[in-house]
Amino acid sequence: MKNLTLEHITDCCHGTYIGTEKQQGFEVTGVVIDSRKVEAGNLFVAIKGERVDGHTFIDAVYEQGAAAVVSEQRLENPKGPYILVDSTTQALKDIAAFYRNSLDIKVVGITGSVGKTSTKEMIASVLSEKYRVLKTAGNFNNEIGLPLTIFRLSEEDEVAVLEMGISDFNEMHRLGAIARPDICVITNIGLCHLENLGSRDGILKAKTEIFEHLNGTGTVILNGEDDRLSTVENVNGKVPVFYGKSEKNQCGKENCIYATEIRNLGLDGMKAVFHFPECTKEVEIPIPGEHNVLNALAGACVGMELGLDVEQICAGIKKAQTIGGRTNLIHANDMLIIDDCYNANPVSMRASIDVLTQAKGRMIAVLGDMGELGADEKRLHYEVGAYAASRGLDALFCCGELSKELAKGAEEHSETMEIFYFATKEELLLHLKSYLKKGDTILVKASHFMEFPDIVRSLQASVQ
Repeated sequence: MKNLTLEHITDCCHGTYIGTEKQQGFEVTGVVIDSRKVEAGNLFVAIKGERVDGHTFIDAVYEQGAAAVVSEQRLENPKGPYILVDSTTQALKDIAAFYRNSLDIKVVGITGSVGKTSTKEMIASVLSEKYRVLKTAGNFNNEIGLPLTIFRLSEEDEVAVLEMGISDFNEMHRLGAIARPDICVITNIGLCHLENLGSRDGILKAKTEIFEHLNGTGTVILNGEDDRLSTVENVNGKVPVFYGKSEKNQCGKENCIYATEIRNLGLDGMKAVFHFPECTKEVEIPIPGEHNVLNALAGACVGMELGLDVEQICAGIKKAQTIGGRTNLIHANDMLIIDDCYNANPVSMRASIDVLTQAKGRMIAVLGDMGELGADEKRLHYEVGAYAASRGLDALFCCGELSKELAKGAEEHSETMEIFYFATKEELLLHLKSYLKKGDTILVKASHFMEFPDIVRSLQASVQ
């Protein structure tokens, strides 16, 4: 890892180095917080978590070959050099910021209420047509995950595509200071984290904190379909790049790239005509759902900004893939499971229900609670249930305290859909498995805390 000597690490995290002068010049081979992943030459940062305190593993990591340790505790008879700091969590962020700045690399930062991960995957797929790209693994998008992603960068990488998620004010300031993106993409301003951010205007304010940390004259790319993002006039004296499904955005500003003639291919994906500044081109998007047209447009804008030609951009979009928990299609014994259960909010719930309606057989939605919706949480669940009823689904299985409202909304707006509510996942699974038939398509979706991947795994195992 370039420039990550123990001396530089000590300086950037404002710590106190304890060890020999000779060891200070040692360049670490990696930075880890999980003692099980320590390899020879690594720096181990001892994070004090809710359940596990990394400080208890310090002796063990030295034995595994750790070059040094960052600790909040003064060590008696340490088995190697260490750096004493006030906060190891802050030190982790400080070291990551230093390392990012040491690399000659372009950084694309992605945030928004909905679709961050799927947009990240699309952008990375596009950029991989020209560059060596490192992207956020899974959902490592918070104040611990972002530094760990940055530490995976090498001098061979040319672009980093980093997902950045927040739930409160000032959090984006802290993430932005670490990533210092050259390009910032915001997907939308939805109804996530209302509990802390209060309103969509509060969410807009929190998300756009990232603008203050753009690297140099960085570029901002915004979804022109979003009524809040469309109001952004300029960022650091530079006009944002907009994308959307028409020539102009919600506020009458021109979209740089826009899509027309959008065609739904069912669960096989989408097609659309993309209008680039220099030409028009039919684009194949292999992931179902009209929202993925917008994700592809975001990828096209980033690609254009980083010098890809139209052919490269279209090829990258065509190669895009889903990941587990994000509209991931699982074929199992003549049934289809739509695994979209990593997280949920009212906007993404509706989008996933729309995808389900493209199924050929019975359409069954398995839905759970959505978190962090604030005072309106019951109403928002009720409205999703009503929406599910309006889309003509065959059956709805609900689980979770708030999902009582979801079931109620469905019951009051449908006379034909079969609606089931269960207090536990175990009860739901028992009845769901007996209900399913060959040819069914099953959507599984809820907020992360509901642990609905358990349902996906159980369904897969039962139909093999």
